[in-house]
Amino acid sequence: MLKVAICGASGYTGIELLRILAGHPGVRITAVTSERSAGKKVSDVFPHLSVYGGLKFQPMDRDALVDKADLFFLALPHGASQEAVSYFFSRKKLVIDLSADFRLSDEKVYEKWYGLEHKFIPALRKAVYGLPELYRARIKKAKLIANPGCYPTSAILGLMPALRSGIIDTSNIIVDSKSGVTGAGRKADLAVSFCEVNEGFKAYGIGNHRHTPEIEQELSGIHGKNITVNFTPHLLPVDRGILTTIYARVSKKTSQEEVGGIYQKAYKKEPFVRVLAAGVYPNINNVRGSNFCDIGVKLVERTSTLIIVSAIDNLVKGASGQAIHNMNIMTGFRETEGLQNMALFP
Repeated sequence: MLKVAICGASGYTGIELLRILAGHPGVRITAVTSERSAGKKVSDVFPHLSVYGGLKFQPMDRDALVDKADLFFLALPHGASQEAVSYFFSRKKLVIDLSADFRLSDEKVYEKWYGLEHKFIPALRKAVYGLPELYRARIKKAKLIANPGCYPTSAILGLMPALRSGIIDTSNIIVDSKSGVTGAGRKADLAVSFCEVNEGFKAYGIGNHRHTPEIEQELSGIHGKNITVNFTPHLLPVDRGILTTIYARVSKKTSQEEVGGIYQKAYKKEPFVRVLAAGVYPNINNVRGSNFCDIGVKLVERTSTLIIVSAIDNLVKGASGQAIHNMNIMTGFRETEGLQNMALFP
């Protein structure tokens, strides 16, 4: 039985880790941390997680936690993860970090976009970007995983087959994404309160969203040359889900059938990517609460444009579900263990 600790377990991604792991037969949750809920039972704070019985939240005391688990999920804010990740990693624990602190391989890029100095470069150099469809072999051997961001997951999975096949012009890729409000985290903030968000729909972070360099880093790695994108996120008045629409000009003569075949072939062995039939496009309702990424593609011959649409649940495939997928690969469980029939969805 794998002993697991979740640091930052009262935030949205922490709650999702608890929900999903409740159905994982090979895992026992041995510690959960939360500063604001310390001393309270998990089931008292989150009644739908009554399966955890007497498990209590405790403060984030690394020395008191280190011997309680074999694997640590870090669901802490950006910046706050750096020291904790390095601490557990240096003590030979398996670590999966859900913040952005170890996603960007260049510490200078991290400093530029997040306004923080990265103080733990040795750990950063060992981190593996945790997108299973791209780095499965490396994840299997890794001790430290940088779990991808939600927007990048939807964009990278959408673009990967097109880039690998060389059918698109990479000089002007547009990534247009819409996310549910949980993407902003579980916090008191007027901008994401019900009355501010309900019946509204707006763009934000235009040209400077922090997920931009992460998207570009991974797309450039796939392509073998530097890629820049125009990325615009939007806030949807829904709880959860991301719908991403990607636009790119095709670079050679092709057909809808050929494009569809490229995507079907690329993901035919992937348990959590579903390529939809021609003329069918993703809906966030169809991935809600699941670890699936649904993808639809349309070749608009009139404008020589490939339009790719992807949908994920930002809290599952975009965060906690993907983290558990990474855990399964790292520890030798079946990749789909605990992720097929997820219970306790509130």
